[in-house]
Amino acid sequence: MDRNRPRIPDAEFVERAHKAQELMRQQGIDALLAYGNEAEPQFARYLCDYWPSFESCGVLLAQQGDPVLLIGPESLTYASDRSRIPDIRRLAAFRESSNPEYPGEKLETVADVLDGLIGGGGCKRFAIAGYNLIPHITYVELAEALKKFGDVEIVRGDELMMELRMVKSENEIACMRYAGMLTAKAFDYTLEHIRPGMTELQVRGLACAAMYESGAENEAYPMWILAGEGGNQAISRARHKVIEKQDFVHLQIGARYEGYASTIGRPVFFGKPEQYLVDAVKAGYEAHAVIMRELYAGNNAANVAKAFYDTFDRNGHRDWLLYGPCHATGLMEGEPPWIESNSDYLLRENMTYCACIFLGNNQTKRGFRIEDSLRVGKTEADSMTNYKRELFFL
Repeated sequence: MDRNRPRIPDAEFVERAHKAQELMRQQGIDALLAYGNEAEPQFARYLCDYWPSFESCGVLLAQQGDPVLLIGPESLTYASDRSRIPDIRRLAAFRESSNPEYPGEKLETVADVLDGLIGGGGCKRFAIAGYNLIPHITYVELAEALKKFGDVEIVRGDELMMELRMVKSENEIACMRYAGMLTAKAFDYTLEHIRPGMTELQVRGLACAAMYESGAENEAYPMWILAGEGGNQAISRARHKVIEKQDFVHLQIGARYEGYASTIGRPVFFGKPEQYLVDAVKAGYEAHAVIMRELYAGNNAANVAKAFYDTFDRNGHRDWLLYGPCHATGLMEGEPPWIESNSDYLLRENMTYCACIFLGNNQTKRGFRIEDSLRVGKTEADSMTNYKRELFFL
C-alpha cells in the first residue's frame, strides 16, 4: 500500500463547513441537514467523511457554530473511528430500515439536537441536502421537531451543497487521480485474465479483486460486464451469462478511493469482429476526442453537447445514442451538473466530469460505453483515468 497516498486533511473538512455556513447566511437558510445513506452518502460525507453502513446519517449545521453528526444507534464506535466531526449523536430516526426499538437505550431525538444547535436563535428556513433521499420516517420527525420554531419552511439544500462541490480542491483532484490509477490497474488486470467460458460475474470478480488489492475502498458503482446480446443496456448488472468465443463484450469498471469515484468503460472483441461494431467503437472514440477538446474553462457547457452531437451526425451513429455527453463526478460517480443539449453554464477549471458515451443498437441488442474521469483544464480536458482508447482484440 502506498504510504504517500493522498487524503483530504481535517482542515479541509472544517473549511467546507464554514463555506456551507456562509452560503446559508447568503441564502437565508437558518439550519441545514446534509443527509446520507449507504448507497448515496455524498452530502454527509462531504462534511464529515463518514459513510454509514446499514443505518443512515446526517450532518446538522446552523449558521454559526460547529456541525453535529447524527447517526443510528449501532454505529457510534464506527463513526467515532471515521468521522472528522467530533460531536456525534445517536438517534432512532437514523436507524436501519428494519426499525429495531432498542429498549433501554438512551437515544437523542431530532428535537433534542435542534434545541442545542439553534436554541433561542429561531429558525424560519430549514434546508435538506439529499432532499430526494431522506426517508419519510426521518422527514416526519424532523418536521415535528421544527414546529417548536413556528412556521418553518423546509427547502431543498442539494443545490447549496453542490455549489461547494462542483469545483474540486487540489486534494480532491489528487484523490480522484488515485482512484483513476486504481481503476486503470483493475482494467489492465481484467484484460489480461478475461477468457471465453467465464461468466460476466466472474469477470466482474477479476476487476473487484484487482482494485481491492491495490487499495480501493469500494466500487464506484455496481460495476457490470455485458457479453453479446444485452450489451445495449445502458445501466445494468453482471449476469451468469457465459462469454462466447465470438462475443463483443462491454467492460464497465470503477474504483472508489477516499470517497471519490472513478470509471473506465471500454468494449473488447473476441474472435472476428463484426464491422458495424468496429465502426461504432471508432465513432465513440471520435466523440471522446471532441469532449476532451471542448472541456476547457470558460466554454459554455452547451458547446460541448453541440460538438458531441454534431460528431455523431457526421459519423452516422446519432441513432445509437441514448443521451450525452457528460455528467459531473466526484463523491458520486454521477453528480450534477450534467452537460446536455439544453445546458447553459460556463465550465470552470477543476470541475470534474465523466465522459459518458453510451452507444446501443436495439436491433442487434449490442452496445457499449466509452467512459473516463476528466478534469476541466485551461485549454482542454485532463484525463484522470488516462486509459488507452483503442480497439481491443482478445
